[in-house]
Amino acid sequence: MPRLESCAWSCSCTARGRHRSQLGGTAAGLAAKVGEMLSSSVSSPSLALVGRGARSPSTSSASSTASTTSTASSTLNWSQHLVQRSVVLFVVGAFMALVLNLLQIQRNVTLFPDEVISTLFSSAWWVPPCCGTAAAVVGLLYPCIDSHLGEPHKFKREWASVMRCIAVFVGINHASAKLDFANNVQLSLTLAALSLGLWWTFDRSRSGLGLGITIAFVATLITQFLVYNGVYQYTSPDFLYIRSWLPCIFFSGGVTVGNIGRQLAMGIPEKPHND
Repeated sequence: MPRLESCAWSCSCTARGRHRSQLGGTAAGLAAKVGEMLSSSVSSPSLALVGRGARSPSTSSASSTASTTSTASSTLNWSQHLVQRSVVLFVVGAFMALVLNLLQIQRNVTLFPDEVISTLFSSAWWVPPCCGTAAAVVGLLYPCIDSHLGEPHKFKREWASVMRCIAVFVGINHASAKLDFANNVQLSLTLAALSLGLWWTFDRSRSGLGLGITIAFVATLITQFLVYNGVYQYTSPDFLYIRSWLPCIFFSGGVTVGNIGRQLAMGIPEKPHND
């Protein structure tokens, strides 16, 4: 009996030891698997972050280089377009001033001293450059004011309309030199009506009306200053050394040059902004 009990006890102890060893092995395996999973989950984000950190400098540098290149190219295109428009407006203004001033001289409306008359179409040499510069400034100012006010000019935006506007402006100048009225007041009122009709027919914008009036006022003051200092003079002055219809000519000229500048500004690349 003692031997049987001892054998049974030893067998039961052995079974318990095997069971415990199996449980311990299972627990150790589970712990090892959990450790591997944790290590893999920790290492993979770190690797991803390292990879992103390694790629981000090159990507950011490439994008910054591309944006700098595009900004530089757009700035160059905008500057070239601005220079081209300025040259065209200067040439148009100088040519129109030369022709119209010659008409005024032939009709003895404008008189220059003999010492300032050049051989170039019997006109003063400084008239075409000054008028060309003024035309370039006015032609660039009109589309700039339109964009600043947020009111783009869309009324009759075509070259045919611009050419008709130039023809009407030349006709107004021709009328000021050749039409004979009983007095200068009637001539001034007629030219004022024609100038307003030119604005209504080819512009109809508030910015065009405001700039036209401003140009007429400033140009009239400059002309009065030149006449007062004896640079040239007008026959039969009736409005502070000048003719009373002269502001109408300046107004219609500003509207005409403004339409030319607006037409030239169509399709211009936008000026780059530095963020």
